[in-house]
Amino acid sequence: MKKFLIIKTGGALEPVPGKEGDFEHWTAEGMGLELDDCLCVDVQKDEPLPSPDDILGAVITGSHEMVTDDTPWIHTTAAWVRETLTAGTPMLGICFGHQLMADALGGKAGYHPKGLEIGTVPVTLTEDGAADPLLGGLAPGFSAHVTHSQTALKLPHEAVLLATSAHDAHQSFRVGPHAWGVQFHPEFDAAALLDEVDQLSETITEKGGDAAAVRASIYETPESTSLLVKFVEYCRNR
Repeated sequence: MKKFLIIKTGGALEPVPGKEGDFEHWTAEGMGLELDDCLCVDVQKDEPLPSPDDILGAVITGSHEMVTDDTPWIHTTAAWVRETLTAGTPMLGICFGHQLMADALGGKAGYHPKGLEIGTVPVTLTEDGAADPLLGGLAPGFSAHVTHSQTALKLPHEAVLLATSAHDAHQSFRVGPHAWGVQFHPEFDAAALLDEVDQLSETITEKGGDAAAVRASIYETPESTSLLVKFVEYCRNR
């Protein structure tokens, strides 16, 4: 029986107090699945990726690495993204995964000119996003957790822009019928993001931000979190 693939491209800076597991566990939980029922591949450890034909769908996690890092595992994963798009297997890239997909498919990833974005932010669907088979079930405006320094500076030529925010014009896109990227983190709950802010508090201050104010602005985001379950349903029903 085919499984869902979780491509682990990174993990939390340190274990999060009160939370079990890491990015792959939170992703599986958000999908409504047990991690044992998924195929998890850690590409930083050069674990081999399966054929796109052998999986129901794939989620590419976030990472504290940068898409512009010239490392073999990033190039290997980018090649797999292109193969998967051609095969028509559904995939969803989160944060780093979103940027990697954009870069691999003809766009460009790099450092955001406005710098670090972190916190709980409002995201707005475009007209295409409201009609999208995956994001279209979300409210026209919803809240989401973000933490990133790089972004999809340029979307692939064939991409459809699905969502935007004040800081980031490319919060979500789709290429073809089955490949989505989201800059925000549907797998994060408030505890995970609060810990991220604590770990990056010095960086936030150095960049001119107020870590305490960011911390105070964080709350749960069930609307964006629901996207992972919607992705599972889409893959199973298509």
